[in-house]
Amino acid sequence: MHLKRNNIPKFWPVPRKGTKYLALASHNHEESIPLVVAMRDVLGLVKNKKELQRAINEKQIIINQKTIRNVNYPISIFDVISLPLTKKNLRAGLSNKKKITFEEITDKEAETKVFKVLDKKVILGNKVQLNLINGMNIISKEKVNTGDSIVINLKDKKITKVIPMENGKEVFILKGKHAGNSGKIEEIVLRGGKSIAKISSKDGKINVWVKNLIAIK
Repeated sequence: MHLKRNNIPKFWPVPRKGTKYLALASHNHEESIPLVVAMRDVLGLVKNKKELQRAINEKQIIINQKTIRNVNYPISIFDVISLPLTKKNLRAGLSNKKKITFEEITDKEAETKVFKVLDKKVILGNKVQLNLINGMNIISKEKVNTGDSIVINLKDKKITKVIPMENGKEVFILKGKHAGNSGKIEEIVLRGGKSIAKISSKDGKINVWVKNLIAIK
């Protein structure tokens, strides 16, 4: 699938002028950028889709510690692109200008990813399933609440840490006016039926809906 360049999401750091159409991610369209656009148009690491497909076939591009087949695989915030040939790892982020960015990280850092718990439910066998951001699910015995974050080892898919959404925790703002910023929660209050976090950030004191945050430390 493709979309017209002038209709691409605002968080894609891609010029509005150029080829008429750009690829659309294979799924999770609203919160991701397709791998081919990231590798070709943002990072400049491949010249075209054919070159990217060849690299994928040769297992020279690994996403979140797993091999992929699709050039339009969706890359979302905190996803890790590993490039074995150059021994580099790039983690997707979001700038304070609300644009997707890529930061080089170590091999150790590339082994884990933080996820926000959107919901949890009891399934067959009285097991608890955590429904995570970006559509991932995991079965867990960990004590974790909706809204908290978990750090997952991408190699064995096990939870290595639980980060509660509470006072004193460092958070990243995923959506809204302050998206792309981070800070520390000073207080969480209920206002108009909604949970609001009072955050101390480098831009000063800001108020953000808890639903727009992810706890990262």
